[in-house]
Amino acid sequence: MPQFVDKYLDEILLTQEEIQARIAELGAQISADYEGGELLLICVLKGGVPFLTDLMRHITIPHEIDFMAVSSYGRGVRETTGVVRLVKDLDEPVQDKHVLIVEDIIDSGVTLGYLVQLLSPRNPASLKICTLLNKWERRTTDIPVDYVGFDIEDKFVFGYGLDIDELYRNLTYVGVVKT
Repeated sequence: MPQFVDKYLDEILLTQEEIQARIAELGAQISADYEGGELLLICVLKGGVPFLTDLMRHITIPHEIDFMAVSSYGRGVRETTGVVRLVKDLDEPVQDKHVLIVEDIIDSGVTLGYLVQLLSPRNPASLKICTLLNKWERRTTDIPVDYVGFDIEDKFVFGYGLDIDELYRNLTYVGVVKT
């Protein structure tokens, strides 16, 4: 473990091995569920990138990728502002495509609720959600999550795409921030 992380890390919540094993299982399940079809994976930037990259390596059916960026957090803010704004929209249309939103973590559900409301009128063939981390205790918006890597407690986590002030996304594990 790099020394620079020591001042933030309370504990390792999920190891690299645990994460990779679960992603392989998710990839197999998604491949089976969409067998015979094509899939569009929409990655929610920035935190979802490591998850998307590893997940798509385990999806054995043809699939495309695209990216969206939304914001509901201010820099250095641990709590959502509750106001979601679209920062980057998709490059391609989703009409008649099977769409799977790939997210690093679902906390309140506000961001995913916003994305579902934004994408549904664009008439995808199907629209589902896949998240690595699910903080179900914090949910304020009722949003169905179709694929969950791990249900976690309400702790401030970082690593594997999740940041502390835009840093430490590169860690191969998920850690809990010292309080």
